[in-house]
Amino acid sequence: MRPRLVIIAVTVVLALTGCSGGLNNPKPETSGGADGASRSAQKADPAAPGPADIGPDDFADEAETIVDSFSDDELAGSLIIGTWSGTDAQTGANMIEDNHLGGVIVMADNLPENPTPDQVKGVTDTIKGTRSTGQPVSIGVDQEGGPVSRLSTGALPFPPLMALGAAQDPELTQTATQVQAQNLTDLGFTIDFAPTADVTTGEKDVAINVRSAGDDHKDVAEVVAQAATGYHLGGVASSAKHFPGHGRLHSDSHESLPVSKKSIKELEDTDLLPFKSAVRAGVPMVMMGHIGLPDAKTTPSTLNKDAYKALRDTLDFDGVIITDALNMKAVDQNQSGGETVGALSAGADIAVMPPDSAAAQQAVVKAMKNGDLKKDALQKKAERVVAMQLATAETQKTIAGGGASAEDPQEVLADVAETSLTVLKGECTFAGTDSISIVGGSEKEKSALADAAKDAGLAVGSEGTRVSLSPNTSAEVAVGTAAPWTMRNTSANTAVTAYDSNPDALGAVAKWLKGDLTATGTLPVEYDGSAKAPSCG
Repeated sequence: MRPRLVIIAVTVVLALTGCSGGLNNPKPETSGGADGASRSAQKADPAAPGPADIGPDDFADEAETIVDSFSDDELAGSLIIGTWSGTDAQTGANMIEDNHLGGVIVMADNLPENPTPDQVKGVTDTIKGTRSTGQPVSIGVDQEGGPVSRLSTGALPFPPLMALGAAQDPELTQTATQVQAQNLTDLGFTIDFAPTADVTTGEKDVAINVRSAGDDHKDVAEVVAQAATGYHLGGVASSAKHFPGHGRLHSDSHESLPVSKKSIKELEDTDLLPFKSAVRAGVPMVMMGHIGLPDAKTTPSTLNKDAYKALRDTLDFDGVIITDALNMKAVDQNQSGGETVGALSAGADIAVMPPDSAAAQQAVVKAMKNGDLKKDALQKKAERVVAMQLATAETQKTIAGGGASAEDPQEVLADVAETSLTVLKGECTFAGTDSISIVGGSEKEKSALADAAKDAGLAVGSEGTRVSLSPNTSAEVAVGTAAPWTMRNTSANTAVTAYDSNPDALGAVAKWLKGDLTATGTLPVEYDGSAKAPSCG
């Protein structure tokens, strides 16, 4: 593992001592390292502004001027991020132009199967520049890593956040998310709907699980703060999600409305801490989740004024609040734009993925005319949104001008995989082997592990150490590629988890099997059977 200098440390201590700052203070404090300098500053003119020096407050006046020029149609559309069906990017571009949308989100079905980076870039290039009002177009993506990686082969393979929780290396988390953000910037994106700030409860948490950094709110807060900083340094606007916390809920808001047993006030010292740390780190957006609260069990937080008020007041957050996707089943899908009007009225600044973006935009225009939405309130929302968009555009210009990290992405991702590899059962150090046979798991995973093993110098065949990719297949060693509890029932004497099956994760497994790597990851979540895991960190 190569040595690293500390870039910018935003610790849980800072997160717990207050939430001041947010978008008004996008420059987290620096500490540590040989000289306390950031990598970016070492590669660029120290006097020149870098990504950490740029924030929405710098563009407040310009944003106000742009929004003042909006017609009612343009104002309504500027507060919507839409989605389209199919792989024709021109459809998305036309939707922005026709409905004056503030942007779109690119989903997996907007791309060809197994896309190349050039194909992804072709989509974003088509979408860019479709507004003539001075408002930059937001091009967003759900690219958390692990199971939520909409760009598939078109972007760097990034693990789920739980891998970074297992690594327990704040600097590595920041460096890795900066690398991921720079990759997205290069591909033409301006928003990544990440990081997940939810605190998971483990295997009962069907919606979040490995998307969370772990089950300890303080540890998750540390990871989320570093991730928010990394995304900013890499040029994309990030979004801490899903306020006030989805991880302790045992149903999926994609399918129904989960209801929290605890109020936001009762969550303040636990589930809210990662959101507080993200705000303290300068995260530009917080996503409101589709979560019912004890006093509003049938109303999603995305439509609940009290939830937005709590987010503003409890976190002292003055940035952009966005909704979770409004086309999810937790929200009534038959409102003809009423869901967007309801979200904006409740306190949202951006309505994300309404079922029908054109209907949503027209519903907002109608609501302005009949007084259900106040135009001056919508203008304030638009000013926040446009200022963020302008700041993101300027940050990306700075990065293109040489203000970005010169880290080798492949080295960083390999470092994450090796640092996060976690022993679930057995000894911390594996004796090593020269040959393996692979059983269990999907053919795709078996083939990928075989490739990684061969690259590591292992013979792969029917002889040697028997390695299973499934908890239900007898073997000497079990290898997990998802949530750690999925390997709980393995009969193998030794078990590890890589949290993912991307090439770097399996490369780390192969090095460990050969005896060239000690697994030092720390299990970031407790579950029935987790006590068998040794302390290897």
